[in-house]
Amino acid sequence: MSFVFRDATLTEAKPLIGIYAESGKGKTYSALLLARGFAGPNGKVGMIETEAGRGEAYADMIDGGYQVLSLRNEFSPKAYGEAIKAAEKAGFDALIIDSASHEWEGAGGVLSMAAENQERGKRGPIVWQKPKMEHARNFMLPIMQTSIPLVIVCMRAKYPMKEVPKPNGGKEWVRLETLEPKQADDILYEMFVHGWIDDQHRFRGTKYTRKDLRDIIRDGEPISLDTGRRLAEWTRGMATASTQQQSQAVERFLTDATEAAQRGTAALTKWVGENKAKLPPGWLETHKRDLWRIGEDADKAAKPADPPPADDSEDLANDDDPILTVGEIAAAQGTEALEGFFTKNADVLDRKWMDRHERALRVKAAAADRPKEQATEQPAQAGLDV
Repeated sequence: MSFVFRDATLTEAKPLIGIYAESGKGKTYSALLLARGFAGPNGKVGMIETEAGRGEAYADMIDGGYQVLSLRNEFSPKAYGEAIKAAEKAGFDALIIDSASHEWEGAGGVLSMAAENQERGKRGPIVWQKPKMEHARNFMLPIMQTSIPLVIVCMRAKYPMKEVPKPNGGKEWVRLETLEPKQADDILYEMFVHGWIDDQHRFRGTKYTRKDLRDIIRDGEPISLDTGRRLAEWTRGMATASTQQQSQAVERFLTDATEAAQRGTAALTKWVGENKAKLPPGWLETHKRDLWRIGEDADKAAKPADPPPADDSEDLANDDDPILTVGEIAAAQGTEALEGFFTKNADVLDRKWMDRHERALRVKAAAADRPKEQATEQPAQAGLDV
């Protein structure tokens, strides 16, 4: 496996929203309003529903409706993962998971899996090893990598108990004032925005990844269709900014490649090798002829003209085969570089390709070797060192 860095783009930052609350506070209805506002009147909204049908209680209250996939009896991470795959195939514009708490504490969920391990006699960290791996692989990873534009994760919540010292000695259990979702301790780290719903059905934001999102999903206000519309507009703005960012990157590639070509074909070869993995699809095919001609002109200006090629050589720059561009650049550096090209690409250069191009490439490489042999005692031209 090869690892290649690329420029960061805003479109990779898709909103993942976490909403948690005690029973009856309105998290399901809030999620439906957010999803419908985001998807628009004609968009597709889906719900993975685990609350014994309560997620369908608002079917007549949401214009445009929504589709439901009900999970019953089995709430394993794998079941959730399969449901998310089904949602992707359905092509939803927004997906609600109501609720994700069952994946953690429901029948067949993570806590249940850990309890079964204890019943089998397992002890210590191994009790949690597989359940947490299943949670990460089959639940969290699909949510974070989904192609669905908006995912809203609803979770039940509680005010946890904690044992504290008593003023006159001893200890007692008290209920904390901080509401916590019934899920893994670290699930909120993965959310783009998360918060809880209070007694007045108002959203109380506890995390905003970007400050500008505070004016989208507003703290202290009920979530509404307008909230979803603002989020959709924000997302479109991110896409527009990303497109502009990508256009600027393409222009920067052309500027840098042209500067390299102006230093000669050797410099152009080096630049292509260093940047090929970062180039947008089709970019090299679009610009290779012009860049190569600039490089050849720079070579001619820097050294005596090469002897004319044999009559049966081809005009390689006019060939549409992308791999030929790299071969041509290698040939321009001489026979040694060309042999390296053949060796490195042996698995993709079939007999037909070699029959068509090998002779012409070797002629070009031989022509490149001759002036080098004549100038072995002379210093290399500036900018053409490889």
